[in-house]
Formats: sequence, C-alpha cells, structure tokens
Amino acid sequence: MNASRSSRDLAHLLSRLERRVVERQRAALATEGCGVEEWRVIDFLAADGYTMGEVADHAGLTSPTLTKLVDRLVANNIVYRRIGLEDRRTVRIFLTPRGRSLHRRLGVIVERSQAELLAETPNGELLEDLLVAADAFGSAQAASAAKQ
Repeated sequence: MNASRSSRDLAHLLSRLERRVVERQRAALATEGCGVEEWRVIDFLAADGYTMGEVADHAGLTSPTLTKLVDRLVANNIVYRRIGLEDRRTVRIFLTPRGRSLHRRLGVIVERSQAELLAETPNGELLEDLLVAADAFGSAQAASAAKQ
C-alpha cells in the first residue's frame, strides 16, 4: 500500500484522531490526578445517577474495570452508590458534592485542552463540525436502539 496516499478508512482515521485527543486529554487531566476513564464516568454522572450498566456502556468499560474504578471513586468521596428505588437489585451511582466540584474543575481543563487542540489543528472548524455530526449520529443510534 502506498504510504503517501491519504487513508479513506473512516475507522482508522477516527482511531488516529481519538488517540491524539486522548493523549492530550490524559496529560491535561493528570494535573488533577484524574485519568480519561475516570473523567468519562464523572462527566456522565454529572447529569444524573445511572446504573453500573449504563455507565459501563457510556464509558466503554467492562463491568470488572468499572467496578474497580467506582470503588476508587467511592473511597475518594467522588461518587456514592444507592440501591435502585424501582428495582432493589440495581445500584445507581451519583456524584457527591466533592465529585460535583471536581467535575466543574475537570470540565474547565477538558474544554481548555480541546480548544487548544482545535486551535492548533488546520481546519479546526471542520473538526468542530465533525464533533457536532458525531454527537448527532450517536444520539440517533441510541434512539434507534431504544425503539428496538
């Protein structure tokens, strides 16, 4: 294959882009002693309490990995677990006040990191458009899956 030829493989291009963004985000979050996976969980929980399954799906983590991560977050008073009201077999996870404060600080760091990355990227506006399109695509896929 010709190495100088531009790749048109969407999965490969998105993978390369994700690696670059995650590396940048990892370095930015490290200033607060937080990892990318923890950020994904904390950011998701900022909206509401969710079940372990919902959080695992959102963060792209396996159940055992999420359990270890949540155990650390509970030990650090970032999240707490609560038995589900509708179904006592489920456990929902919520941010503590300390977790909400951390989320606000981390949100500023992540937004700044992303803004710097977009400013350094040629045609950064196109990348922002891709973000909007990817979000809309993800929402449409989730709505379609929910109907099935």
